[in-house]
Amino acid sequence: MSAEPENPAGHPGDAPSVTSPASPVRAEDEPVAPTPSRAARFRAWLGDNPSSQSPPFSKYRWLRLLTYLLTFYAALAILGAGADELSHSYGLTIGVALLCTLLQAGAIVLALWRPVPGWALSLAGATVTALLAREQMLSPMRRLPSPNWPWSTPVLLAHMAVLLLLALRVRARGTLAALGVTAVVTSVIEGVLGALRYSPTGYVSIALFAVAVLIGTALRSRSEARTELVQQTTITAEERARRTLLEERSRIARELHDVVAHHMSVISIQAQVAPHLVENPTEELKENLTGIRNNALEALTELRRVLGVLRSESPDEPEAGADTPRLSAPGTGPAPDAPQPNLARLDSLLENTRAAGVDVVKAEEGDARGYSPGVELSAYRIVQEALSNVLRHAPGARVRVDIAHFPNGIYLSISNSRPSRPVQPSPGSGHGLLGMRERAAMLGGNVEAKPTREGGFMVTAFLPRGGGDPEPFAADPHRPEQP
Repeated sequence: MSAEPENPAGHPGDAPSVTSPASPVRAEDEPVAPTPSRAARFRAWLGDNPSSQSPPFSKYRWLRLLTYLLTFYAALAILGAGADELSHSYGLTIGVALLCTLLQAGAIVLALWRPVPGWALSLAGATVTALLAREQMLSPMRRLPSPNWPWSTPVLLAHMAVLLLLALRVRARGTLAALGVTAVVTSVIEGVLGALRYSPTGYVSIALFAVAVLIGTALRSRSEARTELVQQTTITAEERARRTLLEERSRIARELHDVVAHHMSVISIQAQVAPHLVENPTEELKENLTGIRNNALEALTELRRVLGVLRSESPDEPEAGADTPRLSAPGTGPAPDAPQPNLARLDSLLENTRAAGVDVVKAEEGDARGYSPGVELSAYRIVQEALSNVLRHAPGARVRVDIAHFPNGIYLSISNSRPSRPVQPSPGSGHGLLGMRERAAMLGGNVEAKPTREGGFMVTAFLPRGGGDPEPFAADPHRPEQP
């Protein structure tokens, strides 16, 4: 497992996939997260099934391999040294000594993945070893030196390692419970059962176990604190970016409202009043003034929808396109005086892109008549932003632009091949796809952006002709074939 996830080929500056549903998903259609059972919660509480970054593991592969090597080496050392000491100090046979130390070595390895069963196995093995050694020390036929009992040195080190691994993965209450059980078992064996001719190690062992638990708990707390700090830092950065974006959208909405809406309202009122200022106005004049007023009112309706999307924190909400209260702060930017682009200007856009060195192919089907100005503008901007992403993030790629006109709307597909030259770092903020999604959502359409299997990238969009509920273009039998 690598330290960082790999990014799919395509547009690294943008999100790999953005989908904007046209209508809100019903609550009953949303997947419900399964509630974990008591057994699953208990296993998680015990530290089972850790992730690849749980202590003592690391997100780096070489550190995890180093952890495995050190653990297996410690288990082998306990197995060899422990069998020799148990055989000489306690008078056990080689087979029994190997079996006892094998339990301790296996407990260390098991504690890497299942710390609680590993601790139980280690404590059981140490208890069996102490009881077998006690029988040898109580035998009148044996004349053994005074060995360390009930914890020999290899068994003591093995149990300390197990308790350390346990403390790294289990909560403090569980670790203290394990330490308490170990202390009780040690006290019963040494204080209640007892033996002859031995050097007591019970109290020293309990103190060393407490040190191991303290070290493991401190390391675990430090790891949790660092994880929480990274999460808080990530959340803070996301909130800052989101706040900046909302402030910019609010500023744009304020300028649109204070400048454009004011002038359009004046035009509508003047067109309504003008026939009354002329004596015996002609029918042609009345029709022209009525058309001017209707166009102004239609422009105000579209503007209210734009302002609703800009002021909304979630552009996909159905209320985002509704009329919103008036902003009181004055605007500072001038109104644009250039004509808005439409579908008729797509060829000029493609020619400009070809002049920049990009191989662009266009395929168009159907009749391009009957769209509202908002639909044509949004379609133009979506194609423009997709081509801009190709220029920034896929140098040398071939581009195909497919446009299909259906009775219910327009379908767009902009796909590019794998870049033929190294991709240079781009200073873009990644808001291009967000702008596409907001434009489509304002009209009741949707946008999807995702990498292709060939290593390129594809942006698809569907915009309803009348700005109503969109049709699912993914299932449309007339959808044009992609390269």
